[in-house]
Amino acid sequence: MVVIGRAMPVLEADIVPGKAHRRRGKHLDKPFGLMFQALDDLKPREIYLCSGASPRYALWGELMSTRAQALGAAGVILNGYTRDARGICALKFPTFCWGTYAQDQAPRGRVIDFRVSLKIGAVSVRPGDILFGDMDGVCVVPRTVEEEVFAQALEKARGEKLVRKALLGGMSATRAFEKYGIL
Repeated sequence: MVVIGRAMPVLEADIVPGKAHRRRGKHLDKPFGLMFQALDDLKPREIYLCSGASPRYALWGELMSTRAQALGAAGVILNGYTRDARGICALKFPTFCWGTYAQDQAPRGRVIDFRVSLKIGAVSVRPGDILFGDMDGVCVVPRTVEEEVFAQALEKARGEKLVRKALLGGMSATRAFEKYGIL
């Protein structure tokens, strides 16, 4: 799977089942918190990017993929697990996550906010940043530098094409790196 689109960051949090959360917001007492609103707010070519929860449950599933796909979303990237993998694969909906896990979020977590900045590890993601994911991982391109990043990426791809041609022509790796500075 490959995905590219604008980030629609979603903040998830663990909850304690049966405990009232009114002090922190009425939406925490609703099943799934703001998840339905966040999902329904997806725009075409956006990527639902969810983080903030513990790894005790899945953050995404087949029905969410069905809705996101109907809205024209580009895909989903999770700092956590998904479930319903067979159904998601059948939909061919680009989904990037840690893996699959059977427990859903209903009694365990809530979406507490969306279209907010997130920090995942050392990486900050703002709404509208470009996300790119493929089998090698996920990359964040901040909106503020996207033109420069894409220009440099195209330049590097052109250089790699020259190196590949040189290597196929018999040039050594040592010589190719000396000549092109790429390998």
